[in-house]
Amino acid sequence: MLNYIVRRVLLLIPVLCIIAVVTFFITHVLPGDPVRLMLGDFATKDQIQELERKLGYDRPVYVQFLFWLKNVLQGDFGDSLFLRMPVTKAILSRVEPTFLLAITGITVGTLIGIPLGVLAAIRHKTWIDQFAIASSLIGITIPNFFLALMLILVFGVQLRLLPVAGYRPVSEVGIGVLRYLILPGMSIGFMQSGSIARMTRSAMLDVLRQDYVRTARAKGLTEKLVIARHALKNSLIPVVTVLGFNLAMLLGGTWIAETVFTIPGTGALAITSIMRRDFPVIQGSMIFVTVVYMLVNLIVDISYAYLNPRIKYH
Repeated sequence: MLNYIVRRVLLLIPVLCIIAVVTFFITHVLPGDPVRLMLGDFATKDQIQELERKLGYDRPVYVQFLFWLKNVLQGDFGDSLFLRMPVTKAILSRVEPTFLLAITGITVGTLIGIPLGVLAAIRHKTWIDQFAIASSLIGITIPNFFLALMLILVFGVQLRLLPVAGYRPVSEVGIGVLRYLILPGMSIGFMQSGSIARMTRSAMLDVLRQDYVRTARAKGLTEKLVIARHALKNSLIPVVTVLGFNLAMLLGGTWIAETVFTIPGTGALAITSIMRRDFPVIQGSMIFVTVVYMLVNLIVDISYAYLNPRIKYH
């Protein structure tokens, strides 16, 4: 297992190199000039040339890339053009709300999706199964921003139970941070629950047809024990795969929820940086998302061995 983990971590290096090359050159072909955005419409030609020289944008693109890559290999992603701080600091300062929001969303999605999928599989071809399928389809198809606005209207504006926007860090409010996470977490979680429920239902139906499930029932085990110990655990591998993919996507930035609820997370930072053509932050954000995806996928692969002891990594 340790050798497998080391190999996977080493594979991260060439992937990051490819992402770095692609990200750097894509940002430089985007329309818009960050220098003109920084100086405004009334900047003189001399001011523009001076700032380009200061930032190194007057050099050929390949020269800029070599200097940038050299700094990245030393752990320096440069400074944000607009935030006036190192890119690493800018991203890390936004990790907490995105991380907590992602965990909240995936937790809500799991608590809704897995029981719904299990119930649909147990009551296959009944009205309960049809209701579960319809609910999962609604969760997949409903626009995230629309659901977020409906939650704001009901729980924030009419009932006035929860804040409709903003975020306060854990260091300030402690457990009170949940007040700022419930509504966006529900909007994300309901959307996640659809795919989780469908995958759980499909996996459970396959497992319930297996011989060892019929054998467990023949031995006189209760239906609850058969479902919990034999069927559910053995059907979790595809479900965990979906959970891992969804979690990695959310950790990379819950862009819509962060925008609607004005939460200062990594997704909001990326959107703002793209609009401003803040090249260093865009490049750093892409590398951050890549690392998150790779690490979450590694954790998911390791969990397979726990869920199914027949799976061995060498």
